[in-house]
Amino acid sequence: MMSIHPRSGVGADVTDIDLRSVGDAEMDSLRQAFAEHGVLFFRDQSLSPDDHIAFANRWGEIDVNRFFTPVPGHPEIAQVSKTAEQTTNIGGGWHTDHSYDASPALGSILLAREVPPRGGETLFANMNAAFEALSPGLRQTLLSLKAVHSSRHVFGTEGVYAKQGETRMLNRELATQDAVHPVVV
Repeated sequence: MMSIHPRSGVGADVTDIDLRSVGDAEMDSLRQAFAEHGVLFFRDQSLSPDDHIAFANRWGEIDVNRFFTPVPGHPEIAQVSKTAEQTTNIGGGWHTDHSYDASPALGSILLAREVPPRGGETLFANMNAAFEALSPGLRQTLLSLKAVHSSRHVFGTEGVYAKQGETRMLNRELATQDAVHPVVV
């Protein structure tokens, strides 16, 4: 039977589950746990690309990334990889996936196929906890602000990756949209 174990800090580990055969009741529990903990960690899963897509579809419509190289035959899956010779990693700075879209994605479902013996971890921050730790006055100020999110400065023809000579990105010419979102939702 599936178990959810909160971590200290951010997220929860989910054990005793096979993501290839999640039932409706388990899915409801996962949605609740995601809302409560912000990040869910599933270990020792053997997912094919089709399994990965099927599980992602249980959460909602997939927001296809138009800048990352897709997994061959599975355009819904953005492949994020790094060779030993590459000195930068994709997405290495703090960011929120797809914040530049008018309707940002609910989240991302990451599946590590090959990882180094140490380093390269994906780190997560609890922005709700950070907001709650602010003074009431600063929280009120932030509630009144909006921010412009753009794909141009990262993925565009003049963006960070283009300036670094990054070859793992696609469609630089499509990085033209801006989205305005409240700073705090």
